[in-house]
Amino acid sequence: MSGSIENYRKMVEQPWGRMFYDQIFTQLDIPADKRLKILDFGAGFCITADHYALNHDVTALEPNEEMYALRVSENDYTLVTKGVEHLKTVPGDHFDIVICHNVLEYADNKEEILAELKRVLKPGGKLSVIKHNLCGRVFGSAVLADDPKAALDLLSDDNTEDSMFGNRNVYSNEELAGYLGKEMKLEVVFGIRAFFGLSSNNEVKYTDDWYRPMLGLETKASMMEEFKKVAFFNHLLFRKEA
Repeated sequence: MSGSIENYRKMVEQPWGRMFYDQIFTQLDIPADKRLKILDFGAGFCITADHYALNHDVTALEPNEEMYALRVSENDYTLVTKGVEHLKTVPGDHFDIVICHNVLEYADNKEEILAELKRVLKPGGKLSVIKHNLCGRVFGSAVLADDPKAALDLLSDDNTEDSMFGNRNVYSNEELAGYLGKEMKLEVVFGIRAFFGLSSNNEVKYTDDWYRPMLGLETKASMMEEFKKVAFFNHLLFRKEA
């Protein structure tokens, strides 16, 4: 099993990994009082799928064996070890909520995937897309990694990077909205990780004195335009027109 995948799995259990998911769950704001059908496309370690499976019917699609072998499975969800080819077998207007987090950067067929995600979403349903944000990646390279050359390269015409999952192609929010078309209405954009990923002092991050105010700061900044622009990730919520 790939050491890098194992290290990534350990990272999401650290405070800076947990904060990423704390922000996601707050921003999604999915009520627990009504059982919904949820699709998590590219579910990775199934952390999000497992979280929502406590109160909802969740289908997690993840074709990467190294990732789903390390998945969280405290709650009951359906794991499908396939990708977009499985979606083509799903009836239209099937899911209340579709989740696609940090997936499209690594896909050569973004438009095909988004067309299927849109098709299987019910009218009035919500599509949640989390994506890397170029300005945030530049800050991360220049400040956290102390690598201004990598930051400068990101600002070039070719802003692809190598990662453990293959080439990562950072695309804009406008490109995403264009792929989805007028049928999908963009309701809100949040920032994720504007501050907590810029400090290399990980020791302090294990204290409540750091975690609670930092989560409060990130939550407030996530809704402010200035900080959305420089956050490491952007979280876009679309609603399918009825």
